[in-house]
Amino acid sequence: QLQLVESGGGLVQPGGSLRLSCAASGFTLDYYAIAWFRQAPGKEREGVSCISSSGSSTNYADSVKGRFTISRDNAKNTVYLQMNSLKPEDTAVYYCAADGPCSDYYTITPSDFGSWGQGTQVTVSS
Repeated sequence: QLQLVESGGGLVQPGGSLRLSCAASGFTLDYYAIAWFRQAPGKEREGVSCISSSGSSTNYADSVKGRFTISRDNAKNTVYLQMNSLKPEDTAVYYCAADGPCSDYYTITPSDFGSWGQGTQVTVSS
């Protein structure tokens, strides 16, 4: 199993920004599509965004389009999720995942991905 470590979560006011990081440990991210999922209390885990191994394809959930941006820096073995204009409904534990598909037209699901990080809490509240 691939080891992933998320960081960058925290408490932010509505309208604020956070940048999450997903770092790979013990392997090279270059060959893998990476996805971000989130899970709010009492809700199912949902796909937020993904980026292909080359970075040429990205995908976003409708709820975050125009506010979140996924990117990768293979030299740093890290994938980022820049989250702007945050809303209270963005509050969740955010997970990164590897070893799954990502394309412009495919909606990712948790069962698509085989390796997961431990998650980082994002709380949007005034």
